[in-house]
Amino acid sequence: MSANPRADDTGPDTEREFTSAEMGAIAHLYRGEIYRSTIWRTRLDTTTNWSVVTLGVALSIVFSSPNASPLPLLLVGILVFVFLLLEARRYRYFNVWRARCRWLENHFYVPMLQKKQVSDVNWQSVLADDYLYPHYHVSFARAAGRRLRRSYLWIMSIQGAAYAGKLFVHPGPLEHWDEFFRRADIGPLPGEVVIAIGVAYLGFAGAIAWWSLLADGHKWGRTGRQHGMG
Repeated sequence: MSANPRADDTGPDTEREFTSAEMGAIAHLYRGEIYRSTIWRTRLDTTTNWSVVTLGVALSIVFSSPNASPLPLLLVGILVFVFLLLEARRYRYFNVWRARCRWLENHFYVPMLQKKQVSDVNWQSVLADDYLYPHYHVSFARAAGRRLRRSYLWIMSIQGAAYAGKLFVHPGPLEHWDEFFRRADIGPLPGEVVIAIGVAYLGFAGAIAWWSLLADGHKWGRTGRQHGMG
């Protein structure tokens, strides 16, 4: 089932030499993968921008007046979370094209530039299998964790700090902690419960980010960077 015209000269675990025409085809393949990864990277930026803009609108509303309700900052947290889920899904697609580009760079271009064979894996078969049987290289949870580490944990932290700041300064300087919780009341929902939900919200996001960091470190530490895609 090998597409190698010189299969009699090379075994299943042996790299083959490419002709000039084949090297040109691989160069075009690399350009195509770069283009696709760029398109999906732009889509990641779009959802991040949505999160930043909605948070900015909420901040403007909440701090426009001392008597303005802090509720918009809580509602925008739901939107930010939805945008995170959308971006995690988009990141899984982006990661497919990015992983292929890095694979070609590490195992095709680097040895060619160094004028030596540095790859110790059958990279051609790995890449061919990825085209024959396309699949995501990271789980949804790890994708969400990566986006949290890069962008969303900072956005959520600013949201939480702005909410606490609103309770501290509006409608007047805070004088005692009971007043802090009373300002956080939402209808029949006590402020203590609201604050607890907010802490759990940030804590859950931080836990996912930390878990994904450990998972990535475990993967690359076990297999080595040049052995795994994604």
